Amino acid sequence: MDEKAFTRSIEEKMKQSITVFQKELVGIRTGRANPALVEELVVDYYGTATPLFQLAKITTPDSRTILIQPWDKQAIQSIEKAILKSNLSLTPINDGTSIRLNIPSPTEERRKELVKLVKKKGEDAKVIVRNIRRTGIEELEKEKKNGKISEDLEKRLKDQLQKITDKYIEEIDKILAEKEKEIMEV
Repeated sequence: MDEKAFTRSIEEKMKQSITVFQKELVGIRTGRANPALVEELVVDYYGTATPLFQLAKITTPDSRTILIQPWDKQAIQSIEKAILKSNLSLTPINDGTSIRLNIPSPTEERRKELVKLVKKKGEDAKVIVRNIRRTGIEELEKEKKNGKISEDLEKRLKDQLQKITDKYIEEIDKILAEKEKEIMEV
């Protein structure tokens, strides 16, 4: 068993789980305009499901507004329909050449709900990281049982696994703290 390849594969899986976690958090509205809220929105563009970022320039002229400027003005109605159908609860303002989305400031109660949701997603991400560690440990124990690795190597790799796990759990906590601060900002 190649030590470096083993730890690299485990670390890669944990990195992917962090990336997925961060993408989930982007979708949680904080009251601050963020193009990522709508970039992945799927628009029916001439019968083809197309992500919004491929159809338009998406900017934030101020902290409470998202401006969507389609390259093809014919797509503006389709973009508007996609926004209305989404679960964003935003009303598009169509001026014929662009669409504005005004992001309302969430209430104190709503911000607390969002923090709870973010914490739950953080716990889910930690569970995924721990499951990756557990799978790695099971693999090491199987290899040792089959005589492919020594007891010393198994112990050393288990220690490395724990250090990698701790590093990613800490990263999740850091991301959670930043998102919580962002949500609670008025």
